[in-house]
Amino acid sequence: MEQMREPLSGHVGLSEDGRQVRILDQSQLPNREVYLELNGLEELCEAVSGLRVRGAPAIGIFAGYGVYVLARQLPEKAPAAANLAALSGQAGQLAAARPTAVNLAWAVDRMLGKARQALSRGWSGVCAALEAECLAIHREDIAMCRAIAEYGLSLVKEGDGILTHCNAGPLATSRYGTALGPILLGRERGIRLKVFADETRPLLQGARLTAYELGRAGVDVTLICDNMASVVMGNGWVQACFVGCDRVAANGDTANKIGTSGVAILARHYGIPFYVLGPTSTIDLACPTGADIPIEERDPEEIRTLWYREPMAPAGVKCFNPAFDVTDHSLIAGIVTEKGICRAPYTESLKALFFA
Repeated sequence: MEQMREPLSGHVGLSEDGRQVRILDQSQLPNREVYLELNGLEELCEAVSGLRVRGAPAIGIFAGYGVYVLARQLPEKAPAAANLAALSGQAGQLAAARPTAVNLAWAVDRMLGKARQALSRGWSGVCAALEAECLAIHREDIAMCRAIAEYGLSLVKEGDGILTHCNAGPLATSRYGTALGPILLGRERGIRLKVFADETRPLLQGARLTAYELGRAGVDVTLICDNMASVVMGNGWVQACFVGCDRVAANGDTANKIGTSGVAILARHYGIPFYVLGPTSTIDLACPTGADIPIEERDPEEIRTLWYREPMAPAGVKCFNPAFDVTDHSLIAGIVTEKGICRAPYTESLKALFFA
């Protein structure tokens, strides 16, 4: 069912009756602001795979709410163990909807862990525990985004130019965002920053989402094609690059939207610091290097025909369409988390976030 009203809590939240997940359909931005209310497993999975909800933290929040609404649909009087087995199967399908962003599986595992802990309280007790947990995931993300924004803002000064790739603002998270967090917080404090937003082919998240968010916030934003980044860097208009992340390996290699690694290589050439901003939930210490991060490959039609009235490539031409790439840790000046800014060697600084 479509709703044309604001969700209760940001762009991802629960419906008023608590039985559906309510989202702003990002696939229709910037021309239409349409809110969807979802509760079936198939439509929850499609919302993730179809990029109706996207951004690593946002799909983690979505997954938390999704597991909760699925749990509420199971028969309350059935054996709790049987319900948990059914919920685990459904949650596994949701976690598999996109393989690269670690937050999706992280949130699902966290919710199932809470369900197991509450099993002795019966299914109504499990549902109550899951409701509290999904709301906690959301509240924690809001706090994390604010902390990331504070740390990130310390890396720039009044009048600096920042280049960003893809979208890592409130649409991709909860409130401030990650890569856009310092920019939006700076705006609140009267610190003027100039942003160059890559359009981010082939899905145009920079054009459709980042330009939309920053423009609405009153930020000085200039949209550029992806292949223009070198020009604006060479002109001296960029003093830092801020990008989000979908997964950070133990050695600091980082997966983010396709094209990110090219930005990092250009930044190194021009002597511009390249920063990755994301919550600790995106750090996967069980993943040794970027070579171990699974990279989602998407429909070739996103290159050939999407956004065009007529196909812009010959019919039948082969296309390679990875959704993400991996930026080598050697190109990253710092990884900004809610617990602080990590520097090389990342094998030590990232581990310290969890074991200090």
